[in-house]
Amino acid sequence: MSNAMGSAATTPRAGVGRPRAPCGSLQTLRRNHHLHLRTKSASKPRHLSCKAAGVDRRDVLLGLGGAAAAGLATSSSRGGAVAAPVQAPDLGNCHPPALPDTAPDVDCCLAYRAGTGTVDFELPPASSPLRVRPAAHLVDREYVAKYEEAVALMKKLPDDDPRSLAQQWRVHCAYCDGAFDQVGFPELEIQIHNCWLFYPWHRFFLYFHERILSKLIGDDKFAPPFWNWDAPGGMSLPAIYANTSSPLYDERRNPAHQPPFTVDLSYNGTEQTTPRDQQIDQNLRIMYRQMISSAKKKELFFGQPYHQGDQPDPGAGTIENVPHNPVHFWSGDPRQANGEDMGNFYSAARDPLFFAHHGNVDRMWSVWSGLRPGNAGAGGFTDTDWLDAAFLFYDEEARLVRVRVRDCLDTAALRYAYQDVALPWLDAKPPTEAGSPAPASAALPATLSQTVRVAVTRPKTSRSREEKDDEEEVLVVEGIEIADHFSRFVKFDVFVNESQSGAGTAAVAQCAGSVALTPHAVRPSKGKEPVKTTARFGITDLLDDIGADGDKTIVGSLVPRCAGDMVTVGGVRISYVK
Repeated sequence: MSNAMGSAATTPRAGVGRPRAPCGSLQTLRRNHHLHLRTKSASKPRHLSCKAAGVDRRDVLLGLGGAAAAGLATSSSRGGAVAAPVQAPDLGNCHPPALPDTAPDVDCCLAYRAGTGTVDFELPPASSPLRVRPAAHLVDREYVAKYEEAVALMKKLPDDDPRSLAQQWRVHCAYCDGAFDQVGFPELEIQIHNCWLFYPWHRFFLYFHERILSKLIGDDKFAPPFWNWDAPGGMSLPAIYANTSSPLYDERRNPAHQPPFTVDLSYNGTEQTTPRDQQIDQNLRIMYRQMISSAKKKELFFGQPYHQGDQPDPGAGTIENVPHNPVHFWSGDPRQANGEDMGNFYSAARDPLFFAHHGNVDRMWSVWSGLRPGNAGAGGFTDTDWLDAAFLFYDEEARLVRVRVRDCLDTAALRYAYQDVALPWLDAKPPTEAGSPAPASAALPATLSQTVRVAVTRPKTSRSREEKDDEEEVLVVEGIEIADHFSRFVKFDVFVNESQSGAGTAAVAQCAGSVALTPHAVRPSKGKEPVKTTARFGITDLLDDIGADGDKTIVGSLVPRCAGDMVTVGGVRISYVK
């Protein structure tokens, strides 16, 4: 084994080889750490605390179980109208992606024979072993050997075997790059990004990938690892993926980002000169915003509703925007024409690192739900358009399985869990940047070839604590159009009352969040049309933190970071979400 891999494997930690399952209730460790979570039914904040020795100052542990991995309940977003969930696609009606000439000849269509029957998904028996997904930087040699064997066997399967890696990456390509029509709407593609289907679709994708790997090595307890990029110990490419002789290695990665280089969770495409400790602190502050202060409401965390017959890309949730998309970009190879592999959705799942990255994204769903146990219900939404949205996957027996979102809301019922690891971002509140706010100086619509600052009127000011708990104030950036949707990563940061210095990073209190889009193809018939979307940012806490809650007008700054010349924004306004 290479030195890179050995560094992770030669110092196994206690219990890492067989990580323990998370405990059944929300916990935090480290010196009576307090996390304040307000709910409508409680006049006082919840205090969560417990103690443990030998934990880093930034380390706070969380355990989750059962239906805590679900989300928040809500009423139908269509006011009682007839449900129209996105239906499972017709695999026999698959379109080649609209890729530019610089991309290889790619067929995203899945292995399928006319007349192939489907079976409806059934949960595994409650008596089956609980698979525990470990943090990739904590695994031991025995685990690495088993994982490498499983991936090697998957790669050796015939390309037309639906369980092969050649088919596994095509599953992601097909659902993300316009291969399938919406049933009954032949001019509309199915797109599982930038909407409320992002989390459940990827959860199922990982679930079947996991079961295929474990079947190949005959170990019903095996679970692939997650990339723990939200904690200092995991904030670099996991060393097990950097061994050039390993089946986990992919040569199409950024050569400058090999371990122990620190990942930038809000990566802009420029290489950092930031000291490691400072980069870690910035990453933790970004996680605090994306998971806590800006993600209080389900629509902000999960993404916007997407029904059968809707245009794709209604709007991403907090974690999908950042760090999900920047980490894809950070991992891809800038020497490739389109950022392959991880830097483009069509090719992303060719890299085994994809599954570790999305393991942690899925873990964030579980963590987010566990932070709000008083509101957790059967799922993120009670709208049947979400619960009954359906997809098709091949299982470990190569059977075609129809799944629905409602089937994946309880990770304990799916018989998997995540290793207990630190949540050091729970108290990493971003600091306020000093300086007076820069004035508004532009009007919308505008192209983001440079920073655009606009005045935004607030309908409500100086609200009470109860009013703020009841309704989250949301900054809506609408009419976003991306001209080149395939070959370039797009990112711009959004600030409220940004300092006149204009030097703010995404880790300061004035930053409401970012719009980040990983390149992907659209329907072939729409190859020249722009991607259209909307972004929403919860700013109630932000306004309190910067002392602007009483302001009738605030200044929204749109700061281009990547490919701003391709981005047009139509408007910025305030709305409220209960």
